[in-house]
Amino acid sequence: MGRRVLLGTLGLGALGVLAAPTLQRGTEAFLGGAADRDPTGLTGLLPNGGGFRYYSVTSSVPHKDAGNYRLTVDGLVERPATYTLAGLRALPQTRTVRDVQCVTGWRVPGTPFEGVRLSELLDAAGVRSSARAVRFTCFDGAYSESLTLEQARRADVLVALRMQDEDLGHSHGGPVRLYVAPMYFYKSAKWLSGITVTDEVRPGYWEERGYDVDAWVGRSNGRDDEPTT
Repeated sequence: MGRRVLLGTLGLGALGVLAAPTLQRGTEAFLGGAADRDPTGLTGLLPNGGGFRYYSVTSSVPHKDAGNYRLTVDGLVERPATYTLAGLRALPQTRTVRDVQCVTGWRVPGTPFEGVRLSELLDAAGVRSSARAVRFTCFDGAYSESLTLEQARRADVLVALRMQDEDLGHSHGGPVRLYVAPMYFYKSAKWLSGITVTDEVRPGYWEERGYDVDAWVGRSNGRDDEPTT
């Protein structure tokens, strides 16, 4: 490769990094302001101003709001329940600030999440003695995740309603998502619609495709050297 070609290539690469947030905003504006409407998937490959990427395993995801959102808690419980968005907002809220770490390498440091501790919903439902795990399903119709019951009861595992001091937007999994602070972000299922208590851990969407079931940051798939917290 000639010197001029090499310098030109490096220059274009640097320009791409600098221009990516602007390019993404322009692309989303062209698509009507929502990255999930992009049939090309281009916006999912570009960083936005907050450092996050948009990921979905389906071609489109329905929008939910306070009028039609429902979260069910069922399975091996004594008192199955269905929560509206208003019902979740009325419960005691917990705020945590942690780094968000994706297994693909990108990180968003010091990200605030707020919501209801998952353990409180499990306690309200009355988990049966035969229970060992919790399975999560999503209203995109495809994504799923699982935690052991011990993991699910951690104080830093939330049914999240807010992120970065704002209500969760659709592209970030709103109006409600799971947030598992000490694990890689694929465990924090977006567009949460179901919490089912089970007798064993059932691999989720990405685990069925080779990802670790126990996705502690620093110990999953050899992608990160940070100690588990």
